[in-house]
Amino acid sequence: MRRSIISLLLLISFTAFAQGFKARDSIFTDSVKNIQFNYKQLIIPGVLVGYGFWGIDSGQIKSFNFQIRNKITENIDKKVTLDDFSRYVPAVSVYALNAFGVKGKNNIRDRSVILATSTIFTIGSVMALKSITNIERPDGTTNNSFPSGHAAIAFAGAEFLYQEYKDQSVWYGVAGYAIATGTGLFRMYNNRHWLTDVAAGTGIGILSTKAAYWLNPYMTRKIFGNKEGDPTSFLVPSYDGRQFRITFVKSF
Repeated sequence: MRRSIISLLLLISFTAFAQGFKARDSIFTDSVKNIQFNYKQLIIPGVLVGYGFWGIDSGQIKSFNFQIRNKITENIDKKVTLDDFSRYVPAVSVYALNAFGVKGKNNIRDRSVILATSTIFTIGSVMALKSITNIERPDGTTNNSFPSGHAAIAFAGAEFLYQEYKDQSVWYGVAGYAIATGTGLFRMYNNRHWLTDVAAGTGIGILSTKAAYWLNPYMTRKIFGNKEGDPTSFLVPSYDGRQFRITFVKSF
């Protein structure tokens, strides 16, 4: 059983350090004019999503899910609600760092478009898969366990933080991924998700943000034309577990 716990931590935490120490990744200027697509960036999130789907029909992985659940939850006295807030921390940190004078890769307009696009991809994918798969949660409350929306949002934000500040310091990204990993672990600790749910959510979140960066030049041109970014214009996505909203804020 100890090996099961170690495998759990390695599976999720490996994503944090693998993403954090990849120096060669997508390259963007401040105006997001240059894009470099590398299929190798899809390997880790693709494996995580694949593992999640594999666990839907694999009896061996389902058994492993139960072993992990039983070990993690056997001594729970009360649930921890920290994961309801920690999932937003990586993404919010991008704006907090900028507010404190730590300049990221993109201006506030472009990064807001990226975040909004990533959030749409993430929530859209999660909600669609939840309705299709109908996997029962570990606590037996509902049949919308797969994939983990909390993990997806947290890791989408972690990749967002990494992409924006990897040129400043790789440790910003490592910190974001560590917080996202903690969010995923708390979802299992609270008996709300299986390991495969968290793995799939992790991959979906990372892929959604990567796709948002690759598509951003097109999205920016469609929304704003060829005008220079206004630092007082930005998009604010939000999701409360039931409804998804995007608010456009502009000062004149």
